Amino acid sequence: MHATAASDPRHRTSGHLIHWAAGYDFIVWFLLRGRERAFRQRLLDLVRLRAGESVLDVGCGTGTLAIAAKHRVGSTGSVAGIDAAPEMIARAQSKARRAKAEVAFEHAVVEALPFTDAQFDVVLSTLMLHHLPRKARETCAREIHRVLKPGGRVLAVDFGGPEKGGGIVAHLHRHGHIPLPEIVGLLRDAKLNALETGAVGLRGLQFVLAKREAAS
Repeated sequence: MHATAASDPRHRTSGHLIHWAAGYDFIVWFLLRGRERAFRQRLLDLVRLRAGESVLDVGCGTGTLAIAAKHRVGSTGSVAGIDAAPEMIARAQSKARRAKAEVAFEHAVVEALPFTDAQFDVVLSTLMLHHLPRKARETCAREIHRVLKPGGRVLAVDFGGPEKGGGIVAHLHRHGHIPLPEIVGLLRDAKLNALETGAVGLRGLQFVLAKREAAS
């Protein structure tokens, strides 16, 4: 389902929205075979997240990765998360309260990030890009570049190829996949240069770690 028309551009997206927040965490658990905690830590290790850094999770879903990032950056760091589905943001806020994690979750879209230029050290994008049509992906990549500090890092993780067979995982792939070279090119066109690429190690997931070059 695509977003319905709204007067506020922060809430308009051409991407596919997932509204069923209540079942989303179970789907992730199933997809990762119960290894979601190790998966989150793997992603934070890949992006080399450190204490005191500022982080944005775009397409944050129910907020689990953003909350884990807050634990990693500590009291001197900050974490924000945005998602185009208000149901996801409501669940993320509830999770953060229960975890006593200070994360700023906001209902917004990746095509118009509601943040100032050069605000974040790190941007995370996990299983989100394949929900966007090409033009929206390009806009999203430019927005990520804009909100990253010079020298800042972005970690993009997505399905590298179609899932074979049927079942629930194949159902998740119905919105597509993005070959790794395409993600690299997408980020490169937005002046985000790949530092490292490869397999995450689960379900054909691929990652690109890229950097916004420091100002000369």
